[in-house]
Amino acid sequence: MEDSEEPLESHQLYLGEKEEESFRLHMVTWNVATADPPDDVTTLLHLNSPKSPDLYVIGLQEVYSGPLRFVSDAVFDDPWSYLLMSLLAPQKYIKVSSIRMQGLLLLFFSKLEHVPFIRDVQATYTRTGLFGYWGNKGGVSIRLSFYGHTLCFLNCHLAAHMNYASERVDEFEYIMDMQSFDCKRAPAIVDHRLVFWFGDLNFRIQDHGMHFVRTCIDKQNYSLLWSKDQLIMMKQKEQVLQEFEEGPLDFQPTYKFDRSSDTYDTRLYNTWFGFNAKKRKPAWTDRILWRLRPKALPPDEENENKVGLDAKKLKQLEEDMEYPLKIRQDVYTSMMEYSISDHKPVIGIFTLELRKMYETPLVRLRAEGDWSADIDAMVVYSPLQPFPSSTWDWIGLYKVGFSSVSDYITYTWVKDDEVAFNEEVIQVYVSKEEIPVQGGDCVLCYYCNALKCIIGISEPFQVQASKVAIEEGMLPERINGLDKAVSGDDF
Repeated sequence: MEDSEEPLESHQLYLGEKEEESFRLHMVTWNVATADPPDDVTTLLHLNSPKSPDLYVIGLQEVYSGPLRFVSDAVFDDPWSYLLMSLLAPQKYIKVSSIRMQGLLLLFFSKLEHVPFIRDVQATYTRTGLFGYWGNKGGVSIRLSFYGHTLCFLNCHLAAHMNYASERVDEFEYIMDMQSFDCKRAPAIVDHRLVFWFGDLNFRIQDHGMHFVRTCIDKQNYSLLWSKDQLIMMKQKEQVLQEFEEGPLDFQPTYKFDRSSDTYDTRLYNTWFGFNAKKRKPAWTDRILWRLRPKALPPDEENENKVGLDAKKLKQLEEDMEYPLKIRQDVYTSMMEYSISDHKPVIGIFTLELRKMYETPLVRLRAEGDWSADIDAMVVYSPLQPFPSSTWDWIGLYKVGFSSVSDYITYTWVKDDEVAFNEEVIQVYVSKEEIPVQGGDCVLCYYCNALKCIIGISEPFQVQASKVAIEEGMLPERINGLDKAVSGDDF
């Protein structure tokens, strides 16, 4: 695919200076230990908070992936995704992207108003289990452009056990080196303006004995344990980690708990050879870190022609100066009330301050005239900026409150169903056979295949109930997501 982000943003960068705006990001990491979702995750998502997030990023580890469940999850949404979408869709969030590698699951949600400005969405994965052949350990990532700023989210599950701290760093470096994206501005993870690294990173508290660790936890003297936290220790000597920041660990270690309790590991369980294994020492295995791309150093004042800076560094310097990006962590804590797993979930809430590189959608579209299942319909759209259109672009009809890009009622291929065209306005035909009989409040979304995202959303409009179906006593029946009309005599 030809990289699309470069020409798009060069056409849309503001010439005048704009004010910085703030956006709220809510992140969750949780090793769910193959458990099904709890009945209520309202607190986990802060759904009753007066400050609603603009974005949700949720990374799970050890999602159940037994053979039968994994096959069903490949066809239908897994229970965790289904729960999260069912809760967030009524709040006007949609799932923009997700990726799964066995038990690793990463989901990215956005408020509907931001969706046309989230572009060039890509996802990838890297296995590290069994010498790179097994996906029980590794990393999954989603990268995107948010109002022109490149963001990357990397959810990892690294090697376990106390003595494998160096191996965990090696796995992280391997994941960072292996993952690449079809994007000129940010082909590697480290090229992004902002990177979040999170998950069950499995770093432990070494040297201190069990009694000392638990006493510090009971007295909430967490800072006495920080110097022996393996991740903090490794950051002091591993350059790859030093650019990543983390908030203070002012919360209880999140591993290992007896299930359905707030009690740290009390079981004596058998090893493969029949010996009793030791109880696990509590640890902050579940973490959220971030990295702002280091600012490109400006050339010497005497060097007015900026000789010595390559084109990439020069562009980064100009971007840093014209479109600053700042991050502040507002919350970093564990959620002790959830006990389905031997891990507690960790949340991080951030404020992103940035200057938008654009605020005009690439496409404006609307429903032409009245819509119902009695007559063929028409969509009218206008490109507002150059973008890489293709024969694989489509326009979807969605119910108001839809949960994801794939949650459409029906769709039509843009190029195949064009009936009129000029440089400013394009009409696309929609067959009445594809329109729901019952009607309802709907929106239209233009999906750009090259950018892997929705680039335009219509205003809500009313699809009228079919008069023919009402007059003939037809009743709606859900078939493959559509309201198909069937006669009452058939029941």
